[in-house]
Parts: sequence; C-alpha cells; structure tokens
Amino acid sequence: MSKLKKIESNSAPRPVGPYSQGTRVGDFIFVSGQLPIDPKTGKIVQGDIKVQTDRVIENIKAILAAAGLDLTHVASCDVFLKDMNDFGSMNEVYAYKFTSDPKPARQAVQVGRLPLDAMVEISCIAFKN
Repeated sequence: MSKLKKIESNSAPRPVGPYSQGTRVGDFIFVSGQLPIDPKTGKIVQGDIKVQTDRVIENIKAILAAAGLDLTHVASCDVFLKDMNDFGSMNEVYAYKFTSDPKPARQAVQVGRLPLDAMVEISCIAFKN
C-alpha cells in the first residue's frame, strides 16, 4: 500500500493555509490550487489575467519539478476564475504553457472570490509513468 508523501518546493510560494503544496500517493501527484504569488516576495503579482496565469503555472511547474515531473505529466487541471470574461486571455497563456499532446483534461469555472483576491487559481493532478 502506498503512503501519502508531501511534495515541497522553495521555488513555489508557501501555502497560505493548513495544506501541502503537493502530495504524492503511488504514481499520482496532486498539486494544490496555486495562486499568482511570487515565491520571492510572498505577494500576488501585479498585472492582468495573463500575468497572473503565467505566475500560477510557473508555481505549478516548480512543485512538479520537486517531484521529478513537468507539465507533460499533468493529466487534469481545475481552473478557477474570478471573472469568466478572463477565460480567453487565461486560455492563451494556458495553451502556450501546456504544449504536449494530449492536453490535460480540464474544467474552468467562475467563483465568487479567490484567496487574496487573486484573479485565477489552478490545481492539477499529474501521473508519474
């Protein structure tokens, strides 16, 4: 039986609550929802949805790297947007970052509010094969 293991990266922001940046059980890696926080400053990056989406995905990449993986291992993503009108711009950055085929399965939803008033949060599940 596989044990749950913690995944941490100093290149991603520290959690803003009682959770791990990521966990691994067996071949599955679960990356907690990442906000557009600059890991060097601990603050939300200033800029539009494209800037914030880029930072979020860079944070995800750092956590995956700590597990020896990259974006090509991502099987599924959940995207949470403050405003669904930002979907197109978020999607441009997302498509630029996720270039492998097949693309991860995904859902994108608008939410009432995100932690620290971020514009976007993304979580994912990856598979180590």
